[in-house]
Amino acid sequence: MNDPSEKAAAARKDLAEHPSVDDAAEKRRQYVAANRDRIRELNRLWRSEHLDRARELNRDSMRRAAARRHREAEVRARGRDRAKRWRVEHPERRREYQQRWVAENREKVREYYNRYYEAHRDEVNARAAARRDADPERTKQITRQWAERNKERRAELQRNRRSDPEIYQSELEANAAARRLKRSLSRAGLPPKLLHATTAAERRANERAADAYFADPSRPEHLRQFTVFAESLTELMLENGARMREFAEAYVLSRARVGLPSVPAETIVHARAVEIIAERMRRVDLLTGRDVAAAVRSTKAEVWRVERQQQFDALVKAIVVHFYRDSGRLEAKAEAENRARAHRGMPRVPVNSVAVQLALQDVIERVPTSRLTKADARTAARIAGLHIATSLEPRDAVGQSVHLRELAE
Repeated sequence: MNDPSEKAAAARKDLAEHPSVDDAAEKRRQYVAANRDRIRELNRLWRSEHLDRARELNRDSMRRAAARRHREAEVRARGRDRAKRWRVEHPERRREYQQRWVAENREKVREYYNRYYEAHRDEVNARAAARRDADPERTKQITRQWAERNKERRAELQRNRRSDPEIYQSELEANAAARRLKRSLSRAGLPPKLLHATTAAERRANERAADAYFADPSRPEHLRQFTVFAESLTELMLENGARMREFAEAYVLSRARVGLPSVPAETIVHARAVEIIAERMRRVDLLTGRDVAAAVRSTKAEVWRVERQQQFDALVKAIVVHFYRDSGRLEAKAEAENRARAHRGMPRVPVNSVAVQLALQDVIERVPTSRLTKADARTAARIAGLHIATSLEPRDAVGQSVHLRELAE
């Protein structure tokens, strides 16, 4: 056995008789691949004959797998904790490592950024816009600094934009229209057109507010409640406003008699009106204090407009009726006024115009005019004069009497 050739032959014989672990595993894999159906059938038969043992083995296997996953999770958690503590304890080394890695892997960083941007374009743009909107002054400063540092780049971008014939022509037309408007306003003696420059941040804020307003699912019902509430409040004030004001004024006087602080009568009137409408309506759960205040403002404006129109129409009618009822005296006073004007060297005025002015002076104290101004009174006199001039046009006697009776009514 001292001969090397004999030793090699004995080693080969020993390997042939006792194959290695790798060879045994390979043979097992080959056997399993060639006999899958038979192995599956044998496993099924064994499980059916030893069901309790199979379940016990399965439970043991699941317990070992769960314990293994738990150990691996603990190992990973300890590794994360160590890495986190290291980053906290060595911020400078961490920053240096990151900077060095970024400097050494510029292409990878650019590729990672481009890949992320393509997959999350909207999110990246939204975050960038939010950062700009959070500090608009800083954004303007950065923009100005970039423009100052990159004048050539900016000029190149502008040249590239104007290289499109349609864009260039539209800019020329817009500039020409602005110059024409400026010259037209200047010739007419008007101030130049004022434009409010809206920033992108303001436009985005307006868009977000509009989206929040119109995307609210309760908005239609909210608008319905507000519309019904405002219309009902206006209708109530138009029908019962005078009586409610009388009650409110009496209530204010009673408070003053007992020494309580004074409260405006209008406040009491509208508070009571709001209470009445809220009790009548079926639903007011979506209305807020701002909605109620807006409805009260709308009601005040509408009531003022209606009362003003009623007083205006009543004044015109009173002037016309008074003119026809006392036309002789008014015309005589108008003639006397014209004689006085001629005596002072002033031109004559049409008798009917002077008579209408005198009729206005006579009736303005007898009709309510709390909502009217002096300009409204002059307008009422002019309209009454037109009515009177129309009625005095030549016509038959029957038509004249019918028209005068209609005006007096």
